[in-house]
Amino acid sequence: MCKGTTPVKVYLFDWGDTLMVDFPNQKGKMCDWNYVEAVEGAQQALSTIAQHSHVYIATSADDSSELDIKRAFQRVELDKYISGYFCKVNLGIAKGSAEFYLEIVKRIGLKPNQVVMVGDTVNKDIQPAIQAGLSAIWFNPLRADSELSQNVEQITSLTDLIQ
Repeated sequence: MCKGTTPVKVYLFDWGDTLMVDFPNQKGKMCDWNYVEAVEGAQQALSTIAQHSHVYIATSADDSSELDIKRAFQRVELDKYISGYFCKVNLGIAKGSAEFYLEIVKRIGLKPNQVVMVGDTVNKDIQPAIQAGLSAIWFNPLRADSELSQNVEQITSLTDLIQ
């Protein structure tokens, strides 16, 4: 888990390819797909983290509402660990900017240094979260290279969060 001097009160997780598999051949809203699947280790990680921190989803899904996102998580039985869902529809701000994360922090009533963002995309999940003052953990199961890779905590499995 993210170790620092301020206790982590909230974990924000990206949705597609962080907690649920984003199948490229599927079209439309994930809640309506014929088949959905949790990313390996998601249930174990969330069930442990949710015992001591709140868990929220921060997604760039433009066509899904908060209810649509919750329905997708219900299908893989991860919804019981999630306190809420943030997306362009309910924030009015697209993901990929520091403003997106600052609005989430404002709505949950915490300081940025009390929140950790976990995601698989450097330019939408990691860089803007850091710019907003959040801690960030790059979920990098493919061990991709990035200019950030030396300066950002990385995990290759979601269960690394609870080790």
